[in-house]
Amino acid sequence: MIDILEQINAIHRQVSQTGEEVRVVLQRTYQAEVEEVWDALTDPERMRRWFMPITGELKVGGSFQLQGNAGGEILECEPPERFKVTFGGPASIVEIKLTPGPGETTNLKMDHSVPADFGGAGGALYVGPGWDGGLMGLALYLDGKITEDIDPTEMANSPEVIEFGKYSIRAWLKVVRESGLISDEEVQAAAEASVAQFTPGTSVEDIDNLEDPPK
Repeated sequence: MIDILEQINAIHRQVSQTGEEVRVVLQRTYQAEVEEVWDALTDPERMRRWFMPITGELKVGGSFQLQGNAGGEILECEPPERFKVTFGGPASIVEIKLTPGPGETTNLKMDHSVPADFGGAGGALYVGPGWDGGLMGLALYLDGKITEDIDPTEMANSPEVIEFGKYSIRAWLKVVRESGLISDEEVQAAAEASVAQFTPGTSVEDIDNLEDPPK
């Protein structure tokens, strides 16, 4: 069983805009050493266990393709600390940084930047909930809660993970609203698109009226 409140609160979310660039930033701490987190993030055999299958030439200058999802080019890679890739297009850039935390822990920072005309700060509602789910999947995998008999795709479509998605959208809605970077109308439109993508059958009003899940 997933502790939804714990998983939601484990992620720090931020959206900002500088000039013509919008940045969506997520940060989370994992109970594993840097090398272990790096390996889980970059080894294709391990990635398919908690995320999705990946193919390609996984080195700087190479390209990758996530099964049924985005692909891109590998721009930079400094094991076991950071990598930077394009994601879904040349103007969409994802950078992952890992730093040691207290004890045997690792702090992960994900930075996804896109041009402002991709939707402005509202773009956080298009990508944020998906990244939340990925960071949760990595945590469950590193904690030994995703075993060989669990299909990540089936898990992503489970009622429990869809419920997590509702709270993820709520968290990102709060971040976008508090940023003050876009109008209420633009926030509403982005939220409706997010709900349709991640939690079909749910309305933005349903998201706003959510109560905290039990601990």
